[in-house]
Amino acid sequence: MFHAPAQRERFYRRERRSVPAAREFTRWALDDWGARRRADDVVLCVSELTTNALLHGVPPGRGFLLRLLAYEDGLVRVEVHDSGGGVPAVREPGEGGRGLLLVSMLADKWGVGERDPGKTVWCEFAAENEGRTEGARAIMRHAP
Repeated sequence: MFHAPAQRERFYRRERRSVPAAREFTRWALDDWGARRRADDVVLCVSELTTNALLHGVPPGRGFLLRLLAYEDGLVRVEVHDSGGGVPAVREPGEGGRGLLLVSMLADKWGVGERDPGKTVWCEFAAENEGRTEGARAIMRHAP
């Protein structure tokens, strides 16, 4: 029998305070679900994906949707829906932003889906895997 995941979502406007608000919302949802094991990794990825949405995916006057899903097996999925064009890609260190590099290191899976208009950038965290925040922080410390 299939059980629908627990879901929380919130819409944010294109403004600087949306990123810290998204982090706070994510911490609250994870705590509410009892999904604390990889909370630091999830929150860091939410921060990176929402920052990318604001910088590259949200035209003036628009916003983005943050959707969080928690499955019975402990999997947590993060989705950031925006209305901007383009396909995000991981950049090598030294080429600019490191957001998706960090997401690719911390999350067990990540990807980009199409929507009209725009895209959904998502990442997933399996409960049985250990967090990788320290490795990502090391990259941030040594990046130019």
